[in-house]
Amino acid sequence: MFGQGLIKGLRITMGHFFEKKVTRQYPEERPVLAARFKGSFDLDVPKCIACGLCSNACPNHVIKIETVKDENNKKKLTGYKMLAEQCLYCGFCVEVCPTKALLWNHDYERATYFRDEVNLDLFSKYTPSQDDVRKANKDESAQAS
Repeated sequence: MFGQGLIKGLRITMGHFFEKKVTRQYPEERPVLAARFKGSFDLDVPKCIACGLCSNACPNHVIKIETVKDENNKKKLTGYKMLAEQCLYCGFCVEVCPTKALLWNHDYERATYFRDEVNLDLFSKYTPSQDDVRKANKDESAQAS
C-alpha cells in the first residue's frame, strides 16, 4: 500500500510533538559532557620532553615549540604555542605524544572578540606546583653530585 512510510513517519513526529519540552538555561546550567569529549588542549609541562613529535604530526603545522639545551645536552621546553585558529582539532598531536603531556580538556567556550586571543600559549599558562619545585631541586642536587 502506498504511503505506509509517510504514515509511520507522521506517527513518530506526532509522538515527539506531545513529549515534554526540554529547555536548558545555558550560561547558568552547564551541559554534562562525556568523559571522551574533546574541547581544547592542556599541556603538562613537567611531563613534556620537548621531542617535537606533536608539531611534526600536526597536518597544518600549528604547533610551535621553543627549546633550549641544558648543561647535560638535554632539551628543555621554554615555549609551546598553538595557532588554534588554524587547528583542525584532529587529535594527532595528542595521540603521538609519548609521555601523554598533551591532553584534551573540556573547555568548549573558546569564543573571543579579538583574533589574537584565539591562539594558545600553553607554556605560559603553567605555574609550577610545590611537587614540581621539589622534584626540580632533587634533580639538580643529584646532577651536582
